[in-house]
Amino acid sequence: MLFNKKIEPSCSYCAHSSQINDTEAACIKKGVVSLAGQCRHFKYDPLRREPPHPAAIDKSRYSEEDFKL
Repeated sequence: MLFNKKIEPSCSYCAHSSQINDTEAACIKKGVVSLAGQCRHFKYDPLRREPPHPAAIDKSRYSEEDFKL
């Protein structure tokens, strides 16, 4: 998912921007922009992308015996 070829452009994970605060980024090409914004200069940087939180495990479905060999 992080390295998908069809990633939707967003300034929040563009190589040309750096985050200023919770809603704005400083872009080398466009200046101060919204993190939700996008432009034609978008270059994907996978290290800036935050993966979604993992799903919580439903502990009621498992017992201690499920983990014994």
